[in-house]
Amino acid sequence: MQPPSLYTLAGSLNSLFIVVSLYGLWSQLQKIWQRKRDACIGAGKTTDILSINQFTVSFLAYCAFFVYGYSITPFNHYIVWPRLVASLIALAILYEIHRDRRSLASRNALLACALLLSAGMAGLAFGPTFSDEKRVISQGLLVAVTMLLAQGYAHQIRLIWRSGKTGAVSLKMSQFILAMDASTIFFA
Repeated sequence: MQPPSLYTLAGSLNSLFIVVSLYGLWSQLQKIWQRKRDACIGAGKTTDILSINQFTVSFLAYCAFFVYGYSITPFNHYIVWPRLVASLIALAILYEIHRDRRSLASRNALLACALLLSAGMAGLAFGPTFSDEKRVISQGLLVAVTMLLAQGYAHQIRLIWRSGKTGAVSLKMSQFILAMDASTIFFA
């Protein structure tokens, strides 16, 4: 029996960390919900320190990989379904940020991401007709998102640094997403 290739090992590790990052995103959403239940936290504080920028960029990354996964041949179930779930959780976090802050920026981010996910779902449903276009769009999204991810993480770190506190930021989510990003780089 031949040992697994580096590609197979890296892909398996990445798949594991994608699932772990889903748990991290879920823990962030749960932290927001817990803070909402806390009587001592007022309006505008439930999502304190959470960066709209960072969650929008994270959503874009998950959504871009979701589109990419169904754009390639063969259809990659390991990329598509976990990224769809992650997109939905990130969208729920953006929804909670908007409910808490009621700002123009939070509304625009939520609406833009909801529209993008709808377009992505339409691409999944009607995709076979536009496979060449899907590939070009998804590859362009991946390049753009890679650059935006670094900027989004830097923005979240800057917010924490300036305030001197982590607010509603979930440490679990940050650790799990960092592990997933590192494994994605290793896999790439």
